[in-house]
Amino acid sequence: MTRPPPLRDPVHALTAAADLDRDTDTGERDLSRPPGEEVLRAIVEASGEGVVLCGADGVVVMLNAAAAEMAPEIAVGRLLRQGPAAPLFEGEHPDGESRESDHGRRRIRVRREVFGLSHRAWYLRDVTAEAARTDALLAERRRTDFLIEAGRRLSASLNMRRCARTAIELATPFLADAAMVVLPPSGRRHAGWLRLTSTDRFLQEGNVAVADTAQVPGLAEALAGFPPVPSRWLDPGQVPGWLLPDRFGAAGHLLVTPLPGNGVPAGALVLARHEDGPPFDEDAETLVRIFAARAGAAISAAALYQEQSATNAILSSDLLPPPLPALAGAELAGSLRAARQAGLIGGDFYDVYLPEPGESGDPLVVLGDVCGKGARAAVLAGHIRHCLRTLLLLEERPEHLVALLNRSLRGSPIPNSYATLVLGALSAAPGGHVHVNLAVAGHPAPLILRLDGTVQECAAHGPMLGAFAEAALAPAGVDLAPGEVCLFYSDGITEAFGGPTGREMYGAQRLKAALAGCAGMPVAALVERLEQISTDWLGGDVQDDRALLAVQARPAR
Repeated sequence: MTRPPPLRDPVHALTAAADLDRDTDTGERDLSRPPGEEVLRAIVEASGEGVVLCGADGVVVMLNAAAAEMAPEIAVGRLLRQGPAAPLFEGEHPDGESRESDHGRRRIRVRREVFGLSHRAWYLRDVTAEAARTDALLAERRRTDFLIEAGRRLSASLNMRRCARTAIELATPFLADAAMVVLPPSGRRHAGWLRLTSTDRFLQEGNVAVADTAQVPGLAEALAGFPPVPSRWLDPGQVPGWLLPDRFGAAGHLLVTPLPGNGVPAGALVLARHEDGPPFDEDAETLVRIFAARAGAAISAAALYQEQSATNAILSSDLLPPPLPALAGAELAGSLRAARQAGLIGGDFYDVYLPEPGESGDPLVVLGDVCGKGARAAVLAGHIRHCLRTLLLLEERPEHLVALLNRSLRGSPIPNSYATLVLGALSAAPGGHVHVNLAVAGHPAPLILRLDGTVQECAAHGPMLGAFAEAALAPAGVDLAPGEVCLFYSDGITEAFGGPTGREMYGAQRLKAALAGCAGMPVAALVERLEQISTDWLGGDVQDDRALLAVQARPAR
């Protein structure tokens, strides 16, 4: 019998095996004898896997062409676990289970099966392409998860420094062994930086002269917003000493990427890897550019927010209630709660105007409420306060000031320039008394708390400002004995809905009763008590701006 050529098709293999079992004389199949070596070889060659057959002593007795192609070092007659291919077959390997091993440039899946009492067959399958696809899929999944986490963490803050710190915490060690964010120069001389390494997780910060950024290849261009330079074009040997910590050692690979911002660069991201680390390939550089775009957007948004917050703080500082001054013979206390607590400003306001040093005149207190809420109402309130300060150079009488303010608001370009307010000029009277000359324009009349706990309502009244051409006022004067209080308040106190049902208006009567219960209190404690009662009535539902201003004739000691 002649040896057949290697066969790959199992059907052909079985046909050839049947031919080999025929008797050479009669041409009939002999079913009594076992299959010969030629039959086994035909079956082994027809397998889609590499097959290595060993005896009980571990010596190779047969292998097919597929196994020889995957591991040319294996030869019949040699021990299987000797030579370069031995790692494929070493170690504990349960029968019937598969494992994968690298052999040269191939990844081979190995499975062992037992035949009879002494023979073992090893099945080899080249899974290099399959493993490469799996590795690529896993790598892409890791990159996607990284970018999702980066987006989540970078969007969690509007603090520029915190965003920069988050960027370098994400970059190490996933992207590099060391990461630095260089922020845009705040002036023409220095730029701030934050740095982190994978071995030393302590954040490091510092400043670098703008001129020194040119010492790092590609950094000056990145800070100017130019496209990134490929890592292979950057020489890590030119890195200056200030870029990396001493314990990091020499950088083997360097990548500098701009952080794109909102029309202007938001800084630059500098990544470094150790000499024994992998270089930045095209996939890594693409991932870094995507990450840098997200980090730059977050840092830029935080910088813009901080700039706008600083501007708003400057603009709103003059709209906030002023600190109350100490007056001779009188004590003041105030409370202001805006409906929109995030802005801290609203349509209610109070202020105190003192005569210039060396000039005659009485202190003037004012509490008002303009139409609307929020920033627009606060602007109108600031307009009224500045108008009052200017008008006091010409007029001191409250009723005349109200008339002049009415004319000013009617000519204001601000829409809906309507307001209510109370003006009170304070003057000392004999016996430690304080006289309050009041003018009311469409506002709730002040309440007077006497020493015996009696609460009286001031008789002054008049129309709101900005609504009528002429403001016909009825001023009134109030005399405060030592310890007595004149309370100015806005309608946000009395018109607050809440209470047990949540739908009941607080009303003037409840305010009078609460004020009566504060007899004998220091003025600051009195205002705090009334403000707390109002807050409890609302139950956390802030509906309108609320303002309180109390004037107390200094109690006798």
